[in-house]
Amino acid sequence: MADLMEKAIAVNGHFRAVAAITTKVVESLRKRHDLSPGASVALGRAITGAFLLASELKGDEKVMVQIIGEGALGEIVAEACPSGEGRGYVKNPRAEVPISDGKIQLSQALYPPGTVTVIKDLGLREPYRGVAPLVSGEIGKDLANYLWISEQIPSAVALGVYIEPDLSVGAAGGYLVQTMPGATDDEIELVEKNILQLPPPTELIRSGNTPRQMVEEVLRGHELKWLGSQRLRFKCRCSKGRISEALVALGEKELEDLIFKEGEVEITCEFCRKGYHFSREELQNLLWRAVKRGKTNDTQDERRSKG
Repeated sequence: MADLMEKAIAVNGHFRAVAAITTKVVESLRKRHDLSPGASVALGRAITGAFLLASELKGDEKVMVQIIGEGALGEIVAEACPSGEGRGYVKNPRAEVPISDGKIQLSQALYPPGTVTVIKDLGLREPYRGVAPLVSGEIGKDLANYLWISEQIPSAVALGVYIEPDLSVGAAGGYLVQTMPGATDDEIELVEKNILQLPPPTELIRSGNTPRQMVEEVLRGHELKWLGSQRLRFKCRCSKGRISEALVALGEKELEDLIFKEGEVEITCEFCRKGYHFSREELQNLLWRAVKRGKTNDTQDERRSKG
């Protein structure tokens, strides 16, 4: 089954929901980063959550989910955009995560205290940044808590990753349902009952359920208006040009130190593990750009002070 996301809203406008299957994306991340089973589950849930959050964005906008806990996994970063492209990484990709009753205990490898940070690049001068405490380490509950604390939207988030005996990703996906203004207590109770009766997302996916069917189950009892579907895939936007800009942004002193101490450098993208080599001559050209940029900024600051 292809990786896919579908979203809908109740015709009365009281609920909206989105569901996704992300199995191929998560398997791609597992192979690319050589993830342990626990890291596969953690990053798989995070990238699925990022896709669900990105479903409300438009055009070139994007969302980044950053989760930092005290456990062995350390930091998890996942980024997605509404066009269906996603990427991510785990700080400690080979971290061992406890297993109990055949289930990976993610909360024991990513436990509070910690933070959930969501950064939305909406094409404005500064990106929107919201932060909430890590409450469980299960990621789904943590994102629901974030949505309530930072955006005041009552939400339910269910995320899952199923690991096969050969350690590959057999199923990954999840859903997000949000209560909108005007929903009655009876309507909310019905949706809560629907969710409680559902098996975990990975069981639904392994049983052949599509994202549309997952949304229909969550919002059973409501007439739905479908808002569209989106294919999902792994894609990294890194390039030598982007890495060059990041090096220039370091500034003159840092680049001078890099040239003096290293002479040349190999930089690896954290998201896709692709390496970019910079020779001494290339670093010197970047230093020249940094010097020129610094002089331009100084001139602009001087003009503002005189104005």
